[in-house]
Amino acid sequence: MRRLLVGLLCAGACHTQAAPSMSRPPGAVRFETPRGPWVVRVEIANTDESRTRGLMFRRELPQDRGMIFIFPSTEEHGFWMHNTLIALDLIFLGEDRTVLGVVTAAPQTDTLRSVGKPSRYVVEVSAGEAAAHAVGPGTKAAFIDIQE
Repeated sequence: MRRLLVGLLCAGACHTQAAPSMSRPPGAVRFETPRGPWVVRVEIANTDESRTRGLMFRRELPQDRGMIFIFPSTEEHGFWMHNTLIALDLIFLGEDRTVLGVVTAAPQTDTLRSVGKPSRYVVEVSAGEAAAHAVGPGTKAAFIDIQE
């Protein structure tokens, strides 16, 4: 009986640890595009550790989901795809939350990618989504439930 109880407790603990990755991300970015608004639910990377890890080791990224990188300063930020298993669009935003540029990055490459302009925020989504929603330089973005 005791083994059964311990087994059930362990199974329950494993289930609660897996739940956060399956849950709805805490914030969202709303892009105002020529095709209408596009809302992306985002995980928030606002620490050195979370920005370094990013979306590494993920095998999939659902549509309209992504990650926002919030940097402490506005400068030229470069990204690589080391240990990133999926192709991504990197949407660079300025201090005023206007899109500066979009870069599509192939998985598992170490080439640094940037738009050559100072940015404060970067939103990563699945490759092709930015173009599918007509997100490009000049597109305005708004943050929903994102603390800086």
